[in-house]
Amino acid sequence: MFQLLSTDQPRSRARRGRLTTAHGIIETPIFMPVGTQGTVKAVSPAELRELRAQIILGNTYHLFVRPGLEVMRHFGGLHQFMRWDGPILTDSGGYQVFSLAKIRKITEEGVHFQNHLDGTPTFIGPETAMEIQSVLGSDINMAFDECPPYPCEHDYAAKSLDLTLRWARRCRDWALAHPNSETTGKPQLRFGIVQGATFADLREKAARSLVEMDWDGYAVGGVSVGEPEHEMMLAIERAEPFLPGHKPRYAMGLGTPPQMVEMVARGVDMFDCVLPTRIARNGTAFTAAGTLNLRNSQYIKDQGPIEAGCECPACREFSRGYLRHLLKAEEILGLRLVSLHNLHFYLNLMARVRAELDAGTFQKFREQFVANYRVQQTAAGGDKDAVAITPLSSGEGRIGEISPDSVA
Repeated sequence: MFQLLSTDQPRSRARRGRLTTAHGIIETPIFMPVGTQGTVKAVSPAELRELRAQIILGNTYHLFVRPGLEVMRHFGGLHQFMRWDGPILTDSGGYQVFSLAKIRKITEEGVHFQNHLDGTPTFIGPETAMEIQSVLGSDINMAFDECPPYPCEHDYAAKSLDLTLRWARRCRDWALAHPNSETTGKPQLRFGIVQGATFADLREKAARSLVEMDWDGYAVGGVSVGEPEHEMMLAIERAEPFLPGHKPRYAMGLGTPPQMVEMVARGVDMFDCVLPTRIARNGTAFTAAGTLNLRNSQYIKDQGPIEAGCECPACREFSRGYLRHLLKAEEILGLRLVSLHNLHFYLNLMARVRAELDAGTFQKFREQFVANYRVQQTAAGGDKDAVAITPLSSGEGRIGEISPDSVA
């Protein structure tokens, strides 16, 4: 399932790997574009293939609420429904336990929601979450968990973790009894999720307990929920030493380019984040030196691409000046082109990381990339176009929110 090809030790904990799934092979480290509702916003499956996306995400809660399991069964699962033939990972709906806190009630059995569309009572528990993902036919399923808020007291985090671990055992039991997808008939990989908020003892407890259950891979959850960046890094550092080296590791719902590079250095193999498409809809583009806001008047007559040397569809064909015009005129093509550029940037960054790991030069690349990115942001000072390299506000990096703009 997972082949560890090389490591960067003793310079860092970075790893180069290869994950085999029912719908294809994934080279790691990898960024996974987020397709919450069966689509990566404004981007077609054909365009994702052109960008060399290897795997995308879907969301259990959102697809359960709409279009629902009856439709998914009719179409034979999410791959056929959205016409994507590569691997898919689905979140379990556990993040919505956090993001929809005002319209849900947690019980031992599971979580009772008033769904965000029409208020209809909606229940998801451990077995339900796994059944939904079986119907979706995703290649990688996530265990159902509670994502605690930031900040929270140790007592709350401890009780939350104990519940998450009880749910994880129920998910694991269900998975062992149902190894293959209901709709595709293909085997599914199942990942446990390490919670524990900002507490080292709880992160260790979670990691050790999940390893005893013997999952196919391990995610670190409860990050990018409003905590400072150093706490985000600590969450990984406190869990990673207790996770098996021969299985993949996934940091859920983050982050900025420097954060991902730093997470790779801490032993993470897989990432997802809505940031590339979300800020694209506001006219912000990523470059190796930082971000730029294409709505700014300085780009009115700029004939250059977003980033020199970039091979994305936007940079190959169009100027900053034209993109600014589209964005200011609120033309859909503008947000589509910037979305394509940002996704290309994230995917290409991970391809570069893999190449540097293969060449044994990752540490030098890491130092230069992070330093240069931060220098540009610092130099921007009070520039309204700068996007600070800090964790997104509560819930912002993840794959499901109530408001239309905050769903990836």
